[in-house]
Amino acid sequence: MANYLITGASRGLGLSLATLLAREAESQVGLVFITSRNTDTPKVADLVEKTSGRVVPVQLDANDPKSLAAAVELVADRVQGKGLDVLVNNAGVQTWTRGKVENLSPIDLTNSFHTNVTLTHLVTSAFLPLLRQGKRKVIANISSTVGSIALGTTFEHHPAPAYKISKAGMNMLTVNYSLDYRSEGFSVFAISPGWLRTDLGGAGADLPVETGAKEVLRYLKAAGPQLNGRFLNIHVPGWENAPASNRYDGKDAPW
Repeated sequence: MANYLITGASRGLGLSLATLLAREAESQVGLVFITSRNTDTPKVADLVEKTSGRVVPVQLDANDPKSLAAAVELVADRVQGKGLDVLVNNAGVQTWTRGKVENLSPIDLTNSFHTNVTLTHLVTSAFLPLLRQGKRKVIANISSTVGSIALGTTFEHHPAPAYKISKAGMNMLTVNYSLDYRSEGFSVFAISPGWLRTDLGGAGADLPVETGAKEVLRYLKAAGPQLNGRFLNIHVPGWENAPASNRYDGKDAPW
């Protein structure tokens, strides 16, 4: 049985993914740790109650070294030497910019890069010792195809340059981890879950959050050395050749 940890999981994709994991057989999925700055929410409480303790809420503010250390200690205590098998770096922010990139607020750019890249690195490095103890050693970074440099023209009208830049940075962080830890048996990859109807994605997004969560879970369950260092795009039947910018063809996204 594999132990999972998902950051930013009090709502949206993270919470949906935790819900799906908790439905898996206990022979396949053990504990599912969900982190957030605020885990005291009705949705989290309901999921914890329904799953009889398999889903474990962990208060975590990665900006606070003491909070991060306490989270690692809590998880280490609960896994009892078995380690973590899968880390899903899902926490992230997106801000909007009116007009051209010259109007991009330096504060928005700094905050987006800090949350989407720096904190992803801090969380990953902090939990690395527990991941080394696990059998699967999977790190999945939730990215986006809007962060693809090769697809810059495709998404040129998406008014979120800070988000695009930070996701490109996360992708490069992913590559660095994949290269440095492949000899230890790690599988580190980025995955774009699609444009989902969450608080971040908005009500006008392409897909229900459950669709993205099911696809991410499919990759997590199959993850091994074959996924190390890759940038994955989900597959949604009927969206392989969609006329809009978002296509969900299940192929590797271009960097």
